[in-house]
Amino acid sequence: MSNSTSTTPLQGRVAVVTGASSGIGEAAAEKLASLGARVAVLARRADRLQDLVERIAENGGTAIAIPTDVTDAAALQAAADRVETELGGADLLFNNAGVMLPAPVEELAAGQWQHQIDLNVTGLMNAIGAFTPQLVRAGRARGVADLINTSSIAAQNIFPAFAVYSATKAYVTHLSRHLRVELGAKNVRVSAIEPGIVGTELQSHVTDQGALDWLEGSKESMEWLTPQDIADTIGFIAALPPRVNLQQVTIMPTAQPS
Repeated sequence: MSNSTSTTPLQGRVAVVTGASSGIGEAAAEKLASLGARVAVLARRADRLQDLVERIAENGGTAIAIPTDVTDAAALQAAADRVETELGGADLLFNNAGVMLPAPVEELAAGQWQHQIDLNVTGLMNAIGAFTPQLVRAGRARGVADLINTSSIAAQNIFPAFAVYSATKAYVTHLSRHLRVELGAKNVRVSAIEPGIVGTELQSHVTDQGALDWLEGSKESMEWLTPQDIADTIGFIAALPPRVNLQQVTIMPTAQPS
């Protein structure tokens, strides 16, 4: 059971974080480890994962690195098997791997469309497919498990040139609502996190000039969220009493209008 009054309320829990090599995933892995969880960090960049694991260890935490491409279902299942063997199975999955590639639809950037769908939707489902059996077992044994999915404010609001990205995030939010109903009765809490603009590597993938100009202008008009802001929220959600499920959390920069 969680003990939210403790300095390590996640002691005894096992967390899996996808997209852990930078940004929100990296910060969340460090936060969850600091709260007492043993953490498996998944991403493609093995060197970044190793640096993260070493940093967590230096701060007194426990983590293992599993270099994995979430678009590869077999690789994710192998990662899940390793988590089961080495850590006893996951009771928290933070689904965070994703990519944002805005472009006007008339540009017919079909490769970018597919990349976003492959990572933001199919990759998400691959992780859910690989780890849900462990979450359900943990919910039965411990009385609580968590599935936390990174969506976006773009799931709700309209941003020109972000149609495909926004659609993938609307999928994440709506899927999360359905899964909460399915899994909640089995003591698996499901949450969708919908951040506004967060300063991460996500922006560095953007090539569309109009979107770049909009992002640059927003940086001048507001203070963006940091990965640590989101990580703190993930830690808070996971440490809540088992009876409490924050279904959907929208986290905005104070000055971001929509």
